[in-house]
Amino acid sequence: MTLIASFDGWMQTVQTHVEEALGRYLPAAASEPARLHEAMRYTVLGGGKRVRPLLVFAAGVVSGAELDVLARAAAAVEMIHAYSLVHDDMPCMDDDALRRGQPTVHIAYDEATALLVGDALQAQAFEVLANDPLVPPARLLAMLRVLAGAAGSAGMCGGQAIDLASVGVSLTLAQLERMHQLKTGALLKASVMLGALAGRPVTDAESAALATYSNAIGLAFQVVDDVLDATADSATLGKTAGKDAAANKPTYVSILGLDESRALAQTLRRDAHEALLPFGEQGRRLRELADLIVQRKA
Repeated sequence: MTLIASFDGWMQTVQTHVEEALGRYLPAAASEPARLHEAMRYTVLGGGKRVRPLLVFAAGVVSGAELDVLARAAAAVEMIHAYSLVHDDMPCMDDDALRRGQPTVHIAYDEATALLVGDALQAQAFEVLANDPLVPPARLLAMLRVLAGAAGSAGMCGGQAIDLASVGVSLTLAQLERMHQLKTGALLKASVMLGALAGRPVTDAESAALATYSNAIGLAFQVVDDVLDATADSATLGKTAGKDAAANKPTYVSILGLDESRALAQTLRRDAHEALLPFGEQGRRLRELADLIVQRKA
């Protein structure tokens, strides 16, 4: 995949490519059942930074993957992410009325529709990825395993379960880290590994370096999220600010404090950069995304 000189230019190009792919791979809004399909498109095409698709494409630079393969993998991982947000916002979970500056799906539609939107998006993600005609079957199976593992009880869903069980409970720093490795980090790591698997075979050493990078940015993402939840307002975040403190949830800020949490994010950023040293210029986009994750304001 050819590098565009400007990071902003590259990012905008990838985001446009991903939006077009999502528009193609989601069911048409007018097709039956129209209300469900309309709600699926409402949540997936409702904006967002597209960090996970960007990671897919950035790792695809390392493996020399084709754009169409990356777009399909990026669309699949973004559908999993979107489904998790829909369910996370429901009254039985985090009970939020705002996401990306818009009413959440159960508010814009209803709770039953929101539940079905999440279910359908999860299935759609695997259908989209499984139908890739350009990836050899053995490698495609590996990609499907990566995505399934990251989404299930040993990944994102497991982390969410721990999160729900931790309300009002004092966690150690190690326990908090483990929770977020699953809840947030697993899907971010899967995005990187999907991009790597989409192109040439990577060596064991390259795979280990990408895993180290992924673990660092996965934790950094959550540390910064916790800092922003404590310091930014709802208009800036596009979601309700201060919910973690109000719900008495353990966070990096509640355990470490603001200054030490910010310092930890910077340490994790350096760890991510160091992991990418073997890739040289091919790791440039991944390095820039680590910077974006740590320096973001929303």
